[in-house]
Amino acid sequence: MDIEIIDFEPQYRDDFKNLNVEWLQKYFVVEDFDEHQLSNPETEIIAKGGKIFLAKAGDKIVGTAALLKEHDGYELAKMAVTENFQGQGIGKILMEHSLREAKKLGLEKLILLSNRSLKPALAMYEKFGFVEVPLDEETPYERANIKMELKINY
Repeated sequence: MDIEIIDFEPQYRDDFKNLNVEWLQKYFVVEDFDEHQLSNPETEIIAKGGKIFLAKAGDKIVGTAALLKEHDGYELAKMAVTENFQGQGIGKILMEHSLREAKKLGLEKLILLSNRSLKPALAMYEKFGFVEVPLDEETPYERANIKMELKINY
């Protein structure tokens, strides 16, 4: 199966939201912050300097990831692969693409927020070189209990 990574376009707004809601409902809950951000990706992510990537299998959007512009840098976020396509390396493809895009932006580091219960995701992050750093007290997500950082090498 060929997976193509494409940039966000308004026609994929529902796919982006649905993939993230599917993931959130499986593992956690959709928080108010999620609902607002996922319902308004153009104003809440793209217009603020972020990027959204979509994994496409044929004509179906099966995964997503985003680089969110934060006050002190960028966060890798909104990474989700629909259940029927999990275990096929799509998360790895999205991660590789996201890291290439981070380098194009000239980033020195990338952070992510996650939850310790997501062991396969944490293992993938570690494989790509992310290491745990202290979790700031201020995080928009109740579910976030681990912060990881990747120093980007050029």
